[in-house]
Amino acid sequence: MIGFALCGSFCTVREALGEMEKMAKSTEVQGIVSEAVFATDTRFSAAADVVKRIQDITGRDVIHSIVEAEPLGPRVKLEALVICPCTGNTLAKMANGITDTAVTMAAKAHLRSDRPLVIALASNDALSANLKNVGQLLTRKNVYFVPMKQDDPMGKPHSLVADFSLLAPTLDAALEGKQYQRLFTV
Repeated sequence: MIGFALCGSFCTVREALGEMEKMAKSTEVQGIVSEAVFATDTRFSAAADVVKRIQDITGRDVIHSIVEAEPLGPRVKLEALVICPCTGNTLAKMANGITDTAVTMAAKAHLRSDRPLVIALASNDALSANLKNVGQLLTRKNVYFVPMKQDDPMGKPHSLVADFSLLAPTLDAALEGKQYQRLFTV
């Protein structure tokens, strides 16, 4: 089973759900959401609609609390954990060992089992305040990044967003212990 976690990059959640749906056609998927995704209605979608769609895709209840996420790793062994989208906030927390959300707890619990964590970043500050966290996680064992690019170099010069269409090959490579190349796309 693959864990698939979503964080509050709300403008990319629809695309992430499309990738989850593709993945669920060939493997079991466990949906995990940050507390923000679970409870925040935005101009992009209502929180309840996102949760329902995940449950429809996976056929499982969505994990949305620290308590529910803690068994991932020691008791519930996932083949891999995908965080798509992963916000800069969640990235920074993982890089600095902060475990205060369902998604960061899922990542911590999962990584202690030495299995792959695949990050599909979507962050407006990835090339500024969060660049050190990208670098720190690139060197961490069992952490892999979906190739990414600047989504709007002129309007948002510090932003990076993963090419979600490369999630599947990145996951396949991670399951073999390799980083999918290229890390940056154009």
